[in-house]
Amino acid sequence: MLPTSGFRKHISIVGRRNVGKSSFMNALTGQEISIVSDTPGTTTDPVHKAMELYPLGPVTLIDTPGLDDVGELGEKRVEKAIKAFYKSDAGILVVDDFPREYEMKIKKLFDELEIPFIVVVNKSDILGEKANEIAKEYERIFSVPVFVVSSLNRQGFEEIGKTLNSIIPSDEEIPFIPDFIEGGDLVVLVVPIDLGAPKGRLIMPQVHAIREVLDREAVAIVAKERELRYTLEKLNEKPKLVITDSQAVMKVDSDAPEDVYLTTFSILESRYRGDIEYFVESVYKIEELKDGDTVIIMEGCTHRPLTEDIGRVKIPRWLVNHTGANLNFKVWAGVDMPEYEEVADAKLVIHCGGCVNTRNQIMRRVRMFKRLGIPMTNYGIVISYMHGVLERVLKPLGIVVEK
Repeated sequence: MLPTSGFRKHISIVGRRNVGKSSFMNALTGQEISIVSDTPGTTTDPVHKAMELYPLGPVTLIDTPGLDDVGELGEKRVEKAIKAFYKSDAGILVVDDFPREYEMKIKKLFDELEIPFIVVVNKSDILGEKANEIAKEYERIFSVPVFVVSSLNRQGFEEIGKTLNSIIPSDEEIPFIPDFIEGGDLVVLVVPIDLGAPKGRLIMPQVHAIREVLDREAVAIVAKERELRYTLEKLNEKPKLVITDSQAVMKVDSDAPEDVYLTTFSILESRYRGDIEYFVESVYKIEELKDGDTVIIMEGCTHRPLTEDIGRVKIPRWLVNHTGANLNFKVWAGVDMPEYEEVADAKLVIHCGGCVNTRNQIMRRVRMFKRLGIPMTNYGIVISYMHGVLERVLKPLGIVVEK
């Protein structure tokens, strides 16, 4: 079974203060997760709760502060609430009255970020027939699914999970390994065991590739880069595909026969979780970098950097050597999205493979940088480009590089 952290859907619960967001979250989870009070602004920071929501499976619910909070402290709470939007796969707008300015602002933000959402009219036990009138108005103006619920009585929740499942784009629409791998094919996975390898286990892209190879009824063979040539010599037939860690791509390129397809885990990640065509187009912006330009190294999670960290040490070193420019590097790590002004001066963004992120989370970052006109690529594409093997590693995916 694949680890679920990178596949867990994030669902933000948003709305005005005191509409019952926390009560709704507690009712949906069946637990007292968020503090409930009649005092507006009780929720001061986003509250995260991991749970199973049928038929979605593992999800993280995010209870956010009210977006109509006031004052200097209130503005900071609103900023935190909006940041939660950026990593959301879906939204739940909780209301207890007809749509007004704040609800329209939330709808606009969801639409801009391309986040599917539903509307929940809460407090039906208090509102009575008015709740149905409010629901009809939201259906008319917002054109999204609307539910009438009572968080107090825990009524009206039966179809919410099914509806969220239907509106969230599936990560499974794009295969991880190339489409041409079929039953009986041999696939060799090159897995270096170095300082960056977790002790006693494989990293998610490696596990993902093995599982999908097996699902295709193909044969997965795993070897370290130093044993690749020996492994290939022992096989009675050539493999259909070799997949390697990006940092070993040069050695694997020399050891794998030219008539064998070769790609990298990071290249596969860039198609599975992101916009690979945009990433490939963006990598050529490396040639336009000059002294003083800012390059953002973006990581989808936080981790303790190693001495020879790929994103913080090796890629910056290779970029400086390749361009001869004195570049300014910024590192942004974690699932939260940066503020626009924090990245607006960047000439290039280089993202990690994003193995702990969902496709929707990566695509949200892609859309943000496209709106800002900032090219974005990823580790594997940059490494392959600077080492002269980009054409070969993209070939298995049918992507032709510029000459």
